[in-house]
Amino acid sequence: MAILYAFLVIAGIGALLGLGLSIADHKLAVEKDEKLVALEQIMPGANCGGCGYAGCADYAAAVAIGKALPGLCSPGGQALADKMGEIMGIEVKAGEKQVAFIFCKGDCGNTKKVYEYKGLKDCNAASILFRGDNGCKYGCLHLGSCMAVCDSGAIYRMDNGSLAVDPAKCIGCGKCTKVCPNGVIKLIEDRAKFIVACNSRDKGADVRKNCEVGCIGCKICQIKFPEAGFKVEDNLAVASFTAPEEEAAKAMEACPRKAIIRR
Repeated sequence: MAILYAFLVIAGIGALLGLGLSIADHKLAVEKDEKLVALEQIMPGANCGGCGYAGCADYAAAVAIGKALPGLCSPGGQALADKMGEIMGIEVKAGEKQVAFIFCKGDCGNTKKVYEYKGLKDCNAASILFRGDNGCKYGCLHLGSCMAVCDSGAIYRMDNGSLAVDPAKCIGCGKCTKVCPNGVIKLIEDRAKFIVACNSRDKGADVRKNCEVGCIGCKICQIKFPEAGFKVEDNLAVASFTAPEEEAAKAMEACPRKAIIRR
């Protein structure tokens, strides 16, 4: 009988404690801002960090309190920007869609190798030794570290062994740009049609020694086709994505190294 009595007392105390905790939780609960709740529900959930925040929840919280502007989410694009604008009561214009691009045409067939690398299949590991096995120290190492961090599967390996980005799949998160030790991958506006697919800042003579398709900074594109929008900076031609396509196409054809490509 005493055991039953003790059991009932303990059960009663447990029930009272549970009820007390439930009441306290209800009373002390901090209600979430309605705008924050609405923003969290429409986030894409990519958690890519492209907006500058650790994840979608952090970005939504920053927008809700006015710390960040809506429309910074590349995966969500204009559709998400419009929804965020409705919630916040403002008109939002999303930025131009950006996608990753690998600024290197040098594959194993046209880039000189200075030694044989047999280490980890990781670009950062390979770059520790003389910045990689390429003669060009600005080029792609082709080991696929960028592929490993690409959540959308946008980066793939072509038949010649070099890597490329499928712009239709790329969400512009920028993870690949951060993992690349040579800075070969950059985000560009998706509307870009003509690009100088080279990252080398070496002088022309050195480029010729190490790569068959690298830009040598000859300035043919800049001088002969001034309307094409190309400008040589630090031995490397850089494209202006707003130039007339007809002029850019002429410059592409005239490039002696075929470093200019059409996307």
